[in-house]
Amino acid sequence: TEIDKWVLSRLNSLIKEVTAAYEAYEPTKAGRAISDFVQDDLSNWYVRLNRKRFWGGEMDADKQAAYYTLYTCLKTVAQLMAPNAPFYGDRLYRDLTGETVHLSTWPVADEALINLELERSMSLAQQATSMILSLRKRAEKNVRQPLQKAVIPAPDQETLEALLRVEDLIKSEVNVKELVIVRAEDSEIKLVKKIKPNFKVLGKKVGGMMKQLAAAIAQMSQEDISTFETSGTFELCGYALVAEDVDIITEDMPGWLVANNGTITIALDIELTPALVEEGIARELINRIQNLRKSSGLEIVDRITVQLENREEIAAAVINCNEYIASQVLASSLVLVEGLTAGNALEMDGYNVNCVIEKA
Repeated sequence: TEIDKWVLSRLNSLIKEVTAAYEAYEPTKAGRAISDFVQDDLSNWYVRLNRKRFWGGEMDADKQAAYYTLYTCLKTVAQLMAPNAPFYGDRLYRDLTGETVHLSTWPVADEALINLELERSMSLAQQATSMILSLRKRAEKNVRQPLQKAVIPAPDQETLEALLRVEDLIKSEVNVKELVIVRAEDSEIKLVKKIKPNFKVLGKKVGGMMKQLAAAIAQMSQEDISTFETSGTFELCGYALVAEDVDIITEDMPGWLVANNGTITIALDIELTPALVEEGIARELINRIQNLRKSSGLEIVDRITVQLENREEIAAAVINCNEYIASQVLASSLVLVEGLTAGNALEMDGYNVNCVIEKA
């Protein structure tokens, strides 16, 4: 799959980076590169995105591919870390292969597996996901609450194509109905950006010219700011501005929150319709019922019947999303019951709902 190709590309890029660091007698640089790969790429991204492939279903070709890819990554990481962490590296390698890492052949990068375009696309997906999740946190909208739309105005064609390649992945990670990725000039959302000098950095560089330069920066148009963001430099008063010299802020709009990180800007629609609210409640109920299934000792494939206390807060969601909830929790029936006091209390947002589940 695409995600397997990506992590193997990152792994082989890591082999080159770590080998070069060790050969330059820079073990700290090598260790940090390995740590970043394991935490950011392997654990928080590859393993998390593939949980269903690892856990569900039979050992088919897809599941075997996921396990073999993870095995390859862990085995190679054990070899790369061995000069820095000889005992743990050896234990990890022995657990995987039954042999000692210190008699293994040093890994060599397979250039055919390195796909820098795919790596950039996935890096943008990670960046966009992180930014949208941060906006959700600002708006106090948890990830189980669907939102209608996010807009990413791409600064150039290359970035546009890279983002379009991972569009579905970003959507699923941040739970939005629509993800609009277009060139900035074609976006329906016209973002207003403000630029101001980073006096701490710029003052050290230009000294007495600071006042004149600050005034010129304040006069930069939206087109000037866009050009600066795309090219990474902009000449004013005979000085070439670079990214660290300024702070660029994108203003929020009514009903939208906006974030900016480098060349990527994202606008998130935080308005909730009744249908979105109902789906959010449905997803919360699914989460609570699934936890109840697990604590009740039910098998993953067991079908159940579900009775829920009829409360005003959840009634519309249960009625309108009945089939969706039932399919997710493997319920053959899902009903609201007036005055239900038996069962377990599902803790929702500020209230409890009594629930009875039984094996069907």
